[in-house]
Amino acid sequence: MSAFIGKYSDELIKTAKYIATPGKGILAADESTGTIGKRLAGINVENVEANRRALRELLFTSPSALSYLSGVILFEETLYQSTAAGKPFVELLNENGVVPGIKVDKGTVELAGTDGETTTQGLDSLGSRCQQYYKAGARFAKWRAVLKIGPAGEPSELAVQQNAQGLARYAAICQENGLVPIVEPEILTDGGHTIEKCAAVTETVLAAVYKALNDHKVLLEGTLLKPNMVTPGSDSPKVAAEVIAEHTVRALRRTVPPAVPGIVFLSGGQSEEEATVNLDAMNKLEALKPWTLSFSFGRALQQSTLKTWGGKPENVEKAQAAFLARSKANSEATLGKYSGGGTTGDLASESLYVKGYKY
Repeated sequence: MSAFIGKYSDELIKTAKYIATPGKGILAADESTGTIGKRLAGINVENVEANRRALRELLFTSPSALSYLSGVILFEETLYQSTAAGKPFVELLNENGVVPGIKVDKGTVELAGTDGETTTQGLDSLGSRCQQYYKAGARFAKWRAVLKIGPAGEPSELAVQQNAQGLARYAAICQENGLVPIVEPEILTDGGHTIEKCAAVTETVLAAVYKALNDHKVLLEGTLLKPNMVTPGSDSPKVAAEVIAEHTVRALRRTVPPAVPGIVFLSGGQSEEEATVNLDAMNKLEALKPWTLSFSFGRALQQSTLKTWGGKPENVEKAQAAFLARSKANSEATLGKYSGGGTTGDLASESLYVKGYKY
């Protein structure tokens, strides 16, 4: 099946390749109003637009940190916001060589006839929304599909196929409208499964996703993949970073075509330090990896920054220093050159796991 060649093809390839620049990654600052409310509540800050904007401004104006980023995923509200001084965030990011992106899905709904499995909604108005976001300066998009490993053989074939088809349709619509789609089939860590089980399910899901992307004539060179790392379930004993690296890279090598320029991992509730160390181990691994292995972290880039800030203007500089430390650590990990110590004390080792995580 040859890919659909549209008017944006060259631009999509260029943008995807740029986002996948080795040494750079993506900040996921696309938390919905509800989700960011929970984060702000954790530091006793009220969930109002001024505070949401202040947090994002802290991140986007962090001196030096943006040099380690190639993209930032924004929530719709943030795409149209500006700094306190009046500079639009989109302009600020572009000036610093960071591509603005946008979360376009409308969250998950339960799939009837399954045990709590879900499909993602938001395809209905997606074309017209993508056009608006492109006009506003966004150049890539994100859509999260969620699958789970369960006792009754989950993920079911129905859930795998529905989510693969949804991701493919989303990707095709994005590309028609000039946005590079980040394809995100997340397999939740919830449960007591082994790392081998997670690897097998990851392979099944990714194989189905790439089959669907091909069927929908998606231009793979103009996409990015945002998968989970292959780890044991949250109720299972932990394993070494090298073991995670081996299982993850093997699953990707078996399923992800070399045409895809970059794979940007989600942190999936790992602590900041764990996510960095695991990414570093993958890049240190002696194996042919035809794509850049990088990060698209939300919690694992922001947690210690958030705690350090605490909503107080006088803490902004300290919080930005924490954000710089995490950004630099993850940049080093994308090159397999992280030696530890990019931490902000104990904060970086705190587990960020949330059962059945929702945005």
